Amino acid sequence: MTRSAVNPPGQLLVIGGGYTGQRFAQAARARFGMPVLLTSRQAKAAPGRGQAGFHWLVFNPDSSADPSAADLAGTTHVLVTLPPERSGRDPALEHLGPILHQLPLQWLGYLSTTGVYGDCGGAWVDETAPCLTTLGRSQARRRAEQGWQASGLPVQIFRLPAIYGPHRSPFKALGSGESRLIHKQGQVFSRVHVDDIVGALLHCLEQPADGRPAVVNVVDNCPCPSSETLGFAAHLLGCKLPPAERFEAIAESMSPIALSFWADNRRASNSLLCEGLGYQLRYPSYREGYRACLAEELAGAHSGESAGSLT
Repeated sequence: MTRSAVNPPGQLLVIGGGYTGQRFAQAARARFGMPVLLTSRQAKAAPGRGQAGFHWLVFNPDSSADPSAADLAGTTHVLVTLPPERSGRDPALEHLGPILHQLPLQWLGYLSTTGVYGDCGGAWVDETAPCLTTLGRSQARRRAEQGWQASGLPVQIFRLPAIYGPHRSPFKALGSGESRLIHKQGQVFSRVHVDDIVGALLHCLEQPADGRPAVVNVVDNCPCPSSETLGFAAHLLGCKLPPAERFEAIAESMSPIALSFWADNRRASNSLLCEGLGYQLRYPSYREGYRACLAEELAGAHSGESAGSLT
């Protein structure tokens, strides 16, 4: 595999240094030796570039705290993880777009959602499917996608399903008795381990510019009911499942956000990523992924690390 797309090493900017953003930044630094800039809404305690290789910048559109052109000088690769506003306006594009146009950008990845496809009745969808979502937040994502695609920057859109990973897995809630086992006839969900998001991003970043598809689904091979994944997690923990609840019986008591989670039913395809681009999933299904999550969480607990998730 050629790495000409990132040789000589440039500089990576991650707009939104949260759970996925930090994991990607760490992997990119390890693979390419790139200096890394990450943004946060508030100042971080760790200053400067240092041996850690990260330099935190404050980006808070609500308080007009934006990085300057000097802060971002030399940036060649960008990952945007921030969600858009409800209107679909993207604060990263609106506030930082003029600076990004002045940089020698080779690649800009934008993390979106498979939610833009809408409810497909459980059918398989790929990147050629129409975006028919009726949900407000997914419509906002679609408008943000369109904004980035019209920007003239070297944008590649990555559509993601439910994201899980170490400390964003079912184990803590199961162990504390806070999980709910909800069943809706025929409902399935797609999902992906955070490290396969990272791996897919790096894989696409390494492709020649003319070989990068405009839109890529990043999902695993196993869309299935949430009751199936929770059952496997309980098996790994050796604990009992909570009582089963029928969706129809509890829907009236659920919040609008929770209801929207259950509103769409589809199976997102990764054929373009895995067959077209040749990416090999580290975790083809939740079974391999949950085992890895539990091992990492237990290792962290034994070493005294915090079990809290990155945000």
